[in-house]
Amino acid sequence: MPHITISNDEPGIRGLMAHRPDTAAPLNHLANVLLREPASLSRGERELIAAYVSHLNSTLFCAGTHGAAAAAQLDGGRDTVRAVCAGPDSAPVTPRLRALLRIAAEVRQHARPVSDDAVAAARAEGAEDSDIHDTVLIAAAFCMYNRYVSCLSTDVPAEEGYYDGAAHRIVGQGYGTGLHQDHAPDMSVGTSVPASGG
Repeated sequence: MPHITISNDEPGIRGLMAHRPDTAAPLNHLANVLLREPASLSRGERELIAAYVSHLNSTLFCAGTHGAAAAAQLDGGRDTVRAVCAGPDSAPVTPRLRALLRIAAEVRQHARPVSDDAVAAARAEGAEDSDIHDTVLIAAAFCMYNRYVSCLSTDVPAEEGYYDGAAHRIVGQGYGTGLHQDHAPDMSVGTSVPASGG
């Protein structure tokens, strides 16, 4: 049960955003820029970084939502997302993305400079400054989103179909910058892949 009274029945961050559209707008805008705008990393790769950080933070809502959005945009779909969450070193992703996931894990673990070794390993696999920048910012932002969702004890859907629906909205429309009338914003940030595999 949420720690605060939320003025709607939406789960996770959707409920918080519908409750506070004033804070929803900048949070949605940031997610849209980080995960949807043109970048050297694909949308699927960026969603996978968000899902992996959320998984490491045990934030089921965000991991489920962004895991489903990554699966919808990556070769290998859910199997790739599950493999990354089980351990990027053996996951079927590019060496560059594997190295960037290691950077994301460091960002998630400590608020200190990413190790020189992790940056050198990413550069050796072809990562450019923009890749490293975006990975660090996505990982840092999702630590914030994860804590927003988890620390207020928001409701977490157990059904895999919920996350598939969220992925469909994200892939088709991106992240909203406000509320649609009588609906939560299009954004669904924050979880780890649910036990059901979503």
